[in-house]
Amino acid sequence: MKRPEALARQAAMAALREAGAEGAVTVLLADDATVRRLNSDHRSKAKPTNVLSFPGGMPGHLGDIALALGVVRREARQNGRRPADHLAHLVAHGALHLVGHDHLEAGEARRMEQAEARVMRRLGRPNPWKAQGGKEGAAATRARFAP
Repeated sequence: MKRPEALARQAAMAALREAGAEGAVTVLLADDATVRRLNSDHRSKAKPTNVLSFPGGMPGHLGDIALALGVVRREARQNGRRPADHLAHLVAHGALHLVGHDHLEAGEARRMEQAEARVMRRLGRPNPWKAQGGKEGAAATRARFAP
């Protein structure tokens, strides 16, 4: 994956524009072990996950996003997606969480999916919810990004 830092910056900015939000976001592109520790420390889940979002605690700082690059690459490969596209989607997903989006219920999951699709379109990347032969729905969102 070429220039993941620049891609993460673009995806976070596009997600904030989509949400009409302003503020600073920190994105950590980490190895799986680092994200596993964060997931264990903050969510009591002793495994790496693809993306974690931590709301900010200071004015002007929306929060932090951490991504496990090994998980991102494996998921992309398993789902027949380009790693860069999957990374952009996950950064956008994390940034949307920081501005109040969620996916715990079907209606909010659908709204978040639509926002993610618009962000990806802004970035010139494929809709992450379009699967071969059909479209994934809110249930897949909840399963993929379940807490």
